[in-house]
Amino acid sequence: MKFLVDNQLPKALAEHLRKRGHDCQHVLDAGLAQASDIAVCRYAEAQERILITKDEDFLYLANRPTSAIRLIWVRLGNCRKTALFAAFDHFWPTIESCFAAGDKVVEIR
Repeated sequence: MKFLVDNQLPKALAEHLRKRGHDCQHVLDAGLAQASDIAVCRYAEAQERILITKDEDFLYLANRPTSAIRLIWVRLGNCRKTALFAAFDHFWPTIESCFAAGDKVVEIR
């Protein structure tokens, strides 16, 4: 699986996932820092990346009938990077199994 981390989450999350062997970009590294939500979705779809975001707007875009976007919706509130990384490590088996089963959205809370 390939991932794209949205602006509302730290670049360090992309680095954390890369260290664990995942192909992960942050929107800043992809040149999408000022891009619209639609542009971010198009990039993620074109690159076959799962979007990791806290932005609820992406949830609505992902749930449109014509959308192929998949996303991890992070609902942890404001937290330290260590807590964010721990949550991803804890939920990773669930994330993998949900996407393998064809889910479009996986929520982390």
